[in-house]
Amino acid sequence: MERVRITVFDTTLRDGEQSPGCSMNVHEKLRMAHQLDRLGVDVIEAGFPIASDGDFEAVRAIAAAIRRPTIAGLARACKLDIERAWEALKDAAHPRIHVFLATSDIHLKYKLRISREQCLEQARESVRLAKSFCGDVEFSPEDATRTDRAFLCQVVQAVVDAGATTVNIPDTVGYTMPTEFGEIIRMLRERVKGIENVVISSHCHNDLGLAVANTLAAIEAGARQVECTINGIGERAGNASLEEIVMAMRVRPDRYAYDTGVASEQLFPASQILNEVTGVPVQPNKAIIGRNAFAHEAGIHQDGVLKNPLTYEIMTPQSGATSLSAANYEVYRKFVVLADQIKHVEDHHLLQLIRETQHETPRIPPAHVDMPPAVIAAVAGSSFPVPAPAERHPLEMTLHSVPEHHGEQEDYLWGV
Repeated sequence: MERVRITVFDTTLRDGEQSPGCSMNVHEKLRMAHQLDRLGVDVIEAGFPIASDGDFEAVRAIAAAIRRPTIAGLARACKLDIERAWEALKDAAHPRIHVFLATSDIHLKYKLRISREQCLEQARESVRLAKSFCGDVEFSPEDATRTDRAFLCQVVQAVVDAGATTVNIPDTVGYTMPTEFGEIIRMLRERVKGIENVVISSHCHNDLGLAVANTLAAIEAGARQVECTINGIGERAGNASLEEIVMAMRVRPDRYAYDTGVASEQLFPASQILNEVTGVPVQPNKAIIGRNAFAHEAGIHQDGVLKNPLTYEIMTPQSGATSLSAANYEVYRKFVVLADQIKHVEDHHLLQLIRETQHETPRIPPAHVDMPPAVIAAVAGSSFPVPAPAERHPLEMTLHSVPEHHGEQEDYLWGV
C-alpha cells in the first residue's frame, strides 16, 4: 500500500509556550528549535512576532539559524501583524506567514465585534497582503469547529481564492468529537473549489482529552498537515501531542498508511530539553515519553515481559519512543545538569548519580531494556562495586540543581 506523507507542523514554541509557566527566552527557544530540526519536523512555528520584542527576536533568530524546515510566524489578520511577521521571517530559507481570524458567531459578536461580511473581507485581504510578502501563506479560521458550517466554507473559499497555500482547521477550545471533526474536513474537500491544490491542516486542543483522536480523524478524512507540540503542551489542557500522533501511525500502519519525516529516536531528547527549559515536568504516565511508559509494576505483567516483551508492550524503548527506561530517566536528567556544570563527566560521577537515583526510585528497569550490565547491576543493587552510602562526592550539591527558569509568561491575548 502506498503511504502518504504527513507534514508535521510543530507549534511548541508558539502555542506550546502559551502554557502557564512555559515561556522561553530567545536562547531557550533557539535551543529547542535546533532539537526540533534534529527531530525532523517539517514546519516550526517559531512564535508570534507582534506579541513582544522577545518573541520577534526569537522568530528572527530561528529564521536565520534553522535552514532545513519551514519557519512560520503567527499574525492576526491585520496589516501591522503581517508586516511584523514578515520582518521577523524575511531571512528564513523557507518562510511562512500564518494568519488567523476568528469565524464563530460567538467570537465575531463578543470578541471582534464584526459581522460575517466584515470577517470574510478581512480574511480575504489579510491573505492577499501576506501573499504579497511570502509565497507560503497559511490561514486559520479560529474556533472553526464552532463556526456555522456554511459560513466556514465561505471563509475557506475566500482565502483559497486569495492565495492561501495551507488552510488550517483549529479546534480552538477542544470542543469537537472525532467523527464530527472528520465530517468537517470532508465537507471542506467537497464544497470548496480549488481545495485540492491546498494543504488541509488540523490544530486540535485537548480540553476533552480528544486532541490526538481528532487529529487522526482529520488525517483519515484528508488532512495532510498536523499541528502539534512536544509533550502536548499548550493553552489550558494543551495541544495534540506530537509524539503520540507520530507513534500512533508508526505502531498501527495497518490502519494509518501514512509516514512522517520525524526521527522517533529524537522524541525523548526533545521532551527532555523542553522539560529543562520550561521547568515543567511530564506526568509519569504520559503516553510514549512518560517515565512510566515502559515500566511494569504488576507481577503478571513482569512475568509476561520477561518471557516476551510483546505480551504487554506494543512498542519498545528501542523503537525510538524513548531510549531510556523508567529507572534511568532520572540518571539521564541529572547527567545533563551535571554536564552543564563540569568539563568532564567521569565514571565515578555516573555511579554517584545511579546511587542517588536508586535511593529515590528503587525500581529495577525491565530486563529487556538494552543497558550496559554494569549499570543494570548498580541500579539493581547487586555486587557491582558502588561507592558506600557514607561517601559524599563534593559535586553532590549540584546533582539536583535545575536550570534557572528565564522570563515571565507573556500575555498573549490572541491565539489559534
